[in-house]
Amino acid sequence: MDEIFDKKEDFFERNHIGFPKKVIRCKSCLLTNQKMVNSDQYLDNKNTKKETIKFYDGICSACLVNKLKKKIDYKEREKQLKEILSKYRSKNGDYDVLIPGSGGKDSFYASHILKYKYGMNPLTVTWRPHIYTEWGQHNFESWINTGVTNILYSPNPHIHRLLSRLALENLFHPFQTFGLGQQNLPAKIAKKFNIKLIFYGEDSAEYGSDAKNYFSYKGLGASNVKEAIDEIDESKIFLGGITIEELRERFDLKINQLDPYLPILSEELEDSKIIICKLGYFLKWRPQSNYYYASENSDFIPAPERTQGTYTKFNSIDDKLDDLFYWTGFIKSGLGRTTFDASQDIWNNEISRNEGLSLISKYEGEYPDRFEKEVFKYLSMNMESIKGLDYFKQKDLNRNYLFNLADNFRQAHIWNKNSIGEWQISYSDNNENNFEVSDWG
Repeated sequence: MDEIFDKKEDFFERNHIGFPKKVIRCKSCLLTNQKMVNSDQYLDNKNTKKETIKFYDGICSACLVNKLKKKIDYKEREKQLKEILSKYRSKNGDYDVLIPGSGGKDSFYASHILKYKYGMNPLTVTWRPHIYTEWGQHNFESWINTGVTNILYSPNPHIHRLLSRLALENLFHPFQTFGLGQQNLPAKIAKKFNIKLIFYGEDSAEYGSDAKNYFSYKGLGASNVKEAIDEIDESKIFLGGITIEELRERFDLKINQLDPYLPILSEELEDSKIIICKLGYFLKWRPQSNYYYASENSDFIPAPERTQGTYTKFNSIDDKLDDLFYWTGFIKSGLGRTTFDASQDIWNNEISRNEGLSLISKYEGEYPDRFEKEVFKYLSMNMESIKGLDYFKQKDLNRNYLFNLADNFRQAHIWNKNSIGEWQISYSDNNENNFEVSDWG
């Protein structure tokens, strides 16, 4: 890591919620210094300062990490993997490794290769999407039909809808509580089944999160994201942007109803002797290669159409709320799905930076209307079992309400209105090129 941390980190003056006041685009890929990075989301509220990607001499940390990745000796790391698997491999048919996932290309690759190449007996665990896409449901069933056992956890739909709407209202992050459940449930399932080994995919440092643990195979990825928590302090832990304390009082929820979203206690994790690892540390991780692997070894299919907001059709395609999630991120940071997909393709030498800029001008920020009706119905607050719904100024979600809400999360240094009153992004690309993207909404 010397190539990263021996350099002086670029300094950015920041606004009241942590975004750098001046937008700088990486000289190598397409990410800007506005990219938010992984953090402990159970601490997020309206006043939380955002953590953003680090830059060094105008180059983002994701580019530097991906450059280092190309120098890794994966044959040597595979030897380490085999040693670890030999230690944990079951001799009596018990589950010996847990793989969280949806049945998308990455979780398919992880479970399939561990089972059929390395002789493990994985238990897969899925946190149910808000609303399955047809192809997401197909790929999930195709995954299971390759011979893996799965636990599909379906959270109470009324509570999950409530938390998702709260996260939209307070954080403009409708996917927050899904992410918390997906991240925190697996360790609790592993404890119940006495499984000592959990594998996630790649390290999020490859996408810009803190890289201090990149050369360790343990952990969830970003060094500032905890695997466990010492205690559940209901006045300091947030779901959907409000404290557990307020959730229980205002909506009459019970702590056991919220427990699946919360991290495992540190004492329980330690006593269970569970280790959480990144398979991408040991095996060269490339999402497009995982897609080819899944297609060759199962009935995995991409979406039948381009995903709105980008040019790809095989990344994050399981959930109909995915499109809205990426659009809300675009509103907050000025970075949309095209930027992330194109940057990934640049790191893998699939396209040039100029080609990526062209794709951004064509697709970035496209408003996702293909599942709009179902998503609005899902996020409308009309559940009989939930009390306190007068919290919401407008219970039914529609496009006009969403756009008005979006305006509360636009940053003044990113967004301005053009001559006809439409929102647009406008800033200079490292003082070289003017960069403009209209808000398709």
